[in-house]
Formats: sequence, C-alpha cells, structure tokens
Amino acid sequence: MTLGQSASHDYESPLRAAERQGRMAMPNGTVKWFNTTKGYGFIAPEGGGKDVFVHISAVEQAGLTGLSDDQKVTFDLIEGRDGRQMAGNLKPE
Repeated sequence: MTLGQSASHDYESPLRAAERQGRMAMPNGTVKWFNTTKGYGFIAPEGGGKDVFVHISAVEQAGLTGLSDDQKVTFDLIEGRDGRQMAGNLKPE
C-alpha cells in the first residue's frame, strides 16, 4: 500500500447494514459480558461484526441496573465522547 491509498475493510457496522438493506431497525445483539462494578461491557451484534461497547449510563437510562451475560437486547449505535460508536437506547428483548 502506498501513501494516499486506504486499506480495504470487510467490516460493516450493524447500522450500516440496516441502512444498506433499506431498513432503520434498531440493531439486535447479545450481551457478551457486563461488569456493573467497572460500569461497562460489550454486546455482540446479531449477524456478526465488531462488538459494541455499552456504558453503565446507557443501562441506567434504560431503567436497568445491569445486563446479564447472553441477554438479548436491541440498541442504537451512538457516538461516544471519544468519537467511537457505543450502544445507546437499550431495550431488553
């Protein structure tokens, strides 16, 4: 790869996949793990792709006190303070 060329990436976010398929449904996923003491965890998107970070603030905004491993959820992808995508508007299935 030379300067000015970009690397090809196979990753497609769940939100982009939904947009490409002409639907704006909230992505579904399964909680991989969530640590209430640390205040964060990760959700594995349905259909594959990069795990999505979830912060305790999103959990509390959903009226929950925590998430369980293997729990099914729907969520929106939102931009975090650092510019990276994270889960928001959580809804347990």
